[in-house]
Amino acid sequence: MFRVINRAIVAGLFLLACAGSASAITIEKVTSDRGITAWLVSDDTVPVVAVDVAFANAGSTQDPAGKAGRANLMASVLDEGAGEYDSFAFQSALQDNAVRLTFEASRDHLYGDMRTLSSNVDEGFEFMRLALMEPRFDEEAIARMRAQITTGLRRDLNDPDAVAARLWSRTAFPDHPYGVPSDGTLESIAAITRDDIAAAHDSGFAKSNLYVAVVGDIDAETLKPLLDKAFGDLPDEPSLTPVAEIEPAGGLTVNETLATPQTSIRFGGPGLTREDPDFIPAFVMNHILGGGTFSSWLFEEVREKRGLAYSVYSYMAPYEHTAVFGAGTATRNDQADEAIEVILSQFRKMASEGPTEEELADAKAYLTGSYALRFGSSSSIARQLLFLQLENLGLDYIDKRNDLIEAVTLEDVRRAAQRIFGNGRPTVAIVGSVEG
Repeated sequence: MFRVINRAIVAGLFLLACAGSASAITIEKVTSDRGITAWLVSDDTVPVVAVDVAFANAGSTQDPAGKAGRANLMASVLDEGAGEYDSFAFQSALQDNAVRLTFEASRDHLYGDMRTLSSNVDEGFEFMRLALMEPRFDEEAIARMRAQITTGLRRDLNDPDAVAARLWSRTAFPDHPYGVPSDGTLESIAAITRDDIAAAHDSGFAKSNLYVAVVGDIDAETLKPLLDKAFGDLPDEPSLTPVAEIEPAGGLTVNETLATPQTSIRFGGPGLTREDPDFIPAFVMNHILGGGTFSSWLFEEVREKRGLAYSVYSYMAPYEHTAVFGAGTATRNDQADEAIEVILSQFRKMASEGPTEEELADAKAYLTGSYALRFGSSSSIARQLLFLQLENLGLDYIDKRNDLIEAVTLEDVRRAAQRIFGNGRPTVAIVGSVEG
């Protein structure tokens, strides 16, 4: 009962740890005696501490050929036993100390996050250290996590959205890690051994590719020795396999048949990197086109006017080695061709005409006004701080971000749209039943 109450207290306190507004946040750059750097937002409003970490470029792009899903499987077992604790003992110790510790792998990076009461912060950092420095990778835990992942992969085989996403990726990025499923395949997951998992751990975790964000009831002097405790014994440099820069293939159409009443459709082509001076104008453009949900062009044309789909969206995805502008929807099989043409026509319209002054003003008002919602709790602030570091945006980005959006003009949006949509048709992946 004590464990359940402790976990409920931690969860409730994190919801109460509200920042109020992004502009009120003061970020401090903290460097420990052993050279570990963290971005800190100190806030004693409630007695909680949130820690987010990332190991850059240690994600699924490092999976060897035939071992897709290695980083994902490794991340899933990092908290399944460490040091003297087997899986059950480790999870029990986390609960007894009101510590939440999780890890996950993305295409580019491996993430970890720890949440605890400030009174238990020493224990929280110690559990983080154990998971990172002394993971057990017990065969029982690996088998259990492998079984969970396999169940998800089997379910995805009959999910048209998942099938379409994979079909688009391998078409857009042939012979590249971005074209391989980050969570693996049934065959690759079965082939991954404990030695493979240990090799991923040993090669990917180091001081030079470590990013740390800390938010909550802790000050810089208290944090410094804890940083050294958790991360000080990491090797200086990782041993990563270089990943080639690539641009997603455009102009292709690929189909896959699946017995389903709806057709899932994925669009995608070259986007803009985070460093590109037109990224912010493209970000505003995407909101108008399909990122604004109920106010977007795609929503209006696809759902409201024609009733072709319940959901339709567009997005920007700047990865480490590529940048994608994508979109997607799902519709009745007999309406797929119409939905595709409507969406492509909106791409062309954005490139040739762009939005109106009113649409631009509305987009900027929404994007600036909603920014503070990203900083509503210790957890969300920590994740934002980590993102700012990984994207190399600087300590002052929170203060200047809204000004960058307010400065976007119609000419900027049209230029960004022309760069994204003016060089040909995106690649389209279509998954559904053939209507005869």
